[in-house]
Amino acid sequence: MAKKKEKKIDLNNLKPEEEMKYEIASELGYLDKVLTSGWKSLTAKESGRIGGIITKRKRELKKQSEVSEIEET
Repeated sequence: MAKKKEKKIDLNNLKPEEEMKYEIASELGYLDKVLTSGWKSLTAKESGRIGGIITKRKRELKKQSEVSEIEET
């Protein structure tokens, strides 16, 4: 079986969702680990923490957009 090729990460060319993921990894101190060894190097606990924070932020963004829509009308 062929080994999977790892893609180079371009931090300047990320989708908004990916950007948030890398930003959170940086805030938690995992960014160096991710950049050197990839996302697979994180433990389940570390990955779960990142996922939980992403979910929380998405909820907050959705709530803010709903509030701003109500204020506009």
